[in-house]
Amino acid sequence: MSGCRHSSVAIRRLSVAILKDRLRAGLNVTVAEVQDQNRLNRSVVTVSGSRANAMKVLDSAERAAAAFLGPNLVSSCIEWVE
Repeated sequence: MSGCRHSSVAIRRLSVAILKDRLRAGLNVTVAEVQDQNRLNRSVVTVSGSRANAMKVLDSAERAAAAFLGPNLVSSCIEWVE
């Protein structure tokens, strides 16, 4: 059974890697692994001179993640650091 779990984790990590590449290429954002690496938590970061533009980019990233991951996307939120 441990082989099945490993395979499942490998598939999830591959899916996340593909999504990271798409987000980086299409939206010019940075994607970083945060907190517990076993839970596949990721943060998407963008820097902009305009809060409206940053919001547009992050909304697009959130929609792309939801479309790609479907029900595997457990949650998402947008937070600001000023």
